[in-house]
Amino acid sequence: MIHPLVSVICLCYNHARFLHEALDSVINQTYPNLEILVVDDASTDTSPALLKQYQVLHPDIKLILHQKNTGNCQAFNEAFALSTGEYIIDFATDDVLLPNRIAEQVKVFAQLDNSYGVIYTDAELIAEDSRFIRNYYKHNEQGEILVPPPKGNVFADILSRSFLCPPTTIFRREVYTALNGYDATLAYEDFDFWVRSSREFKFYFLNQITTRRRLHANSLSRQAYKLHDKQLASTVQVCEKAFKLIRTETEKQALIIRVRSELRQAYFTQNFPEANKLFILLRQLENPSFLYKVLGWFNHQKIKLGFFRNLYYRIYYCT
Repeated sequence: MIHPLVSVICLCYNHARFLHEALDSVINQTYPNLEILVVDDASTDTSPALLKQYQVLHPDIKLILHQKNTGNCQAFNEAFALSTGEYIIDFATDDVLLPNRIAEQVKVFAQLDNSYGVIYTDAELIAEDSRFIRNYYKHNEQGEILVPPPKGNVFADILSRSFLCPPTTIFRREVYTALNGYDATLAYEDFDFWVRSSREFKFYFLNQITTRRRLHANSLSRQAYKLHDKQLASTVQVCEKAFKLIRTETEKQALIIRVRSELRQAYFTQNFPEANKLFILLRQLENPSFLYKVLGWFNHQKIKLGFFRNLYYRIYYCT
């Protein structure tokens, strides 16, 4: 039986307290043909020392230690250039792979034609101490996902809403090469990669829990929408890219939904420059409603109404 090579690119930044669980989950995969590359992006904790110990125990690991922080996108691009796998996994070393994760995803790829470039799955969300919190997708009492995630041509779905669990994805090497890698000017890679890859490749949802995604205060996702958030500036760039990629009215309406949502978040978190760029993009997509014109004026005047957003989240998450 042929087992195509899978490259697991592990990105580490100050993950010392999670490294053992994360790397062991990669090393202990049931899939027999792995290439493991680890990039430490200038961690300031004990991660580099721990990674050197792992390389001694597992000499096949390719280890890259940065002296200067370059960001996830550039770090991944550097490791990818050294990789040779037919399939690629972008793995953050605060997450955990379940033992059969790679074997199950490769098996599905073998059954799909080359129009499918990405497979994603369900996941468990875990706390800093690895306690189970909940599944990524909501399930009914029978364990079935309430709203089945989309598959096939998902470009419009990706524009309109966030539905993929990032650490569950695996993709064909040709997807990455077709996109000329991650955009290193961005603060994060997920949204941009999904938009550009779904324009040309199909996505497949494998209804299994393959990954444990860790939620903790220092994770990149927890920094979203903070004042002067670089991720928000990157989201604006991706929305502007997506505007050039839309081909149908359905895709246009999907992007309108996304831009409206990001505009509201940007304004109510007082990220006024980003909100202004999103309002300009919204005007290119449609004649904004009176509500959004008022929002645009409030933003131009830098009127701070963030307490409304805080009140909403306090009520929503405490009831």
